[in-house]
Amino acid sequence: MKIATIIVRTLMGLLFIYASLAFFLKLAPEPETTGAFKAFQSGIVASTYILPFAKLLELLCGLSFLTGKFVTLANIVILPVTINIFMINLFMTPEQLPIAIALILGNLFLIYRYWDNYKSVFTP
Repeated sequence: MKIATIIVRTLMGLLFIYASLAFFLKLAPEPETTGAFKAFQSGIVASTYILPFAKLLELLCGLSFLTGKFVTLANIVILPVTINIFMINLFMTPEQLPIAIALILGNLFLIYRYWDNYKSVFTP
């Protein structure tokens, strides 16, 4: 189980780092969007802060996952981002749903593996 944890943590870390660096360094062209997702994305881009903030969180959490430091905190910080990635893909871009499912399952798996660190949060 320890090896599975390291593999999931590393894969998620690499994916988050790649996605954030690709955004900040403009490594890949922006994919063409259509329909409801295009309207949604233009609203997020128009806010000027949401997308860079989410990508910064992805970068920091990706580094945390790769180094193995502060993983418990990174799991909680990145959870809302992975939930939003999942929901956007579920309702607007279902062709990319497998990646979103892998991310949400990976995040939930890491929370499960580090559950002992979260117990004190749930005690009254």
